[in-house]
Amino acid sequence: MFKGSMPALITPFNNGAVDFEALKRLVDWQIKHGSKGLVPVGTTGESPTLTHEEHDAVVAAVVEQAAGRVPVLAGAGSNNTAETVRLVEAAKAAGADGALVVTPYYNKPTQRGLIAHFEAAAEVGLPIVIYNIPPRSVIDMSPDTMATLSKNPNIIGVKDATADLSRVAAQRIRSGADFIQLSGEDATAVGFNAMGGVGCISVTANVAPALCAQMQDATLAGDFATALEIQDKLMPLHEAVFTEPGLCGAKYGVSKLGLCSAEVRSPLVELSDETKAKMDAAMAHAGLI
Repeated sequence: MFKGSMPALITPFNNGAVDFEALKRLVDWQIKHGSKGLVPVGTTGESPTLTHEEHDAVVAAVVEQAAGRVPVLAGAGSNNTAETVRLVEAAKAAGADGALVVTPYYNKPTQRGLIAHFEAAAEVGLPIVIYNIPPRSVIDMSPDTMATLSKNPNIIGVKDATADLSRVAAQRIRSGADFIQLSGEDATAVGFNAMGGVGCISVTANVAPALCAQMQDATLAGDFATALEIQDKLMPLHEAVFTEPGLCGAKYGVSKLGLCSAEVRSPLVELSDETKAKMDAAMAHAGLI
């Protein structure tokens, strides 16, 4: 169900409020340009600064607008297991196809604690994709812990943002080839798929959905020469997007395309002029502007 290019969808704002009309336009635009799934209210969707009510409403709006054309993997992570379960329940009630659940940040649970957390989320009955991102969460889920969780029929895969390509092989040998592995790091997405991955939950795809989709499709067809040609077009954009927090870069890029504002919520701020210039040059290099 989850493969290919899947944008970690931004949440557009207008004067401080969620801009649902712009969100609907983004859903249609992403599908039109080849994205194979949508991932709302992750970190790139500014989940840390959305209220619970906004979080649930964004998931519901994306599910409704997608209307079954592509699967929706809803962000449902928290460092509080009870809150995570509630978010997964809300995603299931909204009709999402799965929930993306991050390893609990700040608390620094043990591997046993991670197993308990994810098994509780899986009891809701919605397919769960683990989100392992040690640079943000501090805790790193080991391949052995992932293998234990992979035995749960409701835990179907991982978004791996370790940027360690050897992890793909380590997880594949322990959890099996059917365990879905999605890259969470745009710059290494081609290599990730070469090692056994099947897609990328991408920040850059917010700005360049067609190119990201074409690159992913090429890797899944085994055409890595084409994939590398496309990656050469995208690499400056990957770098520019993450010069400052990635969602700020993504929102600026989408605003340049006239699809929504560049507005973000504090403590994040809009891009500096220097980074805007870098984004402009990278978007021109990719043929987007």
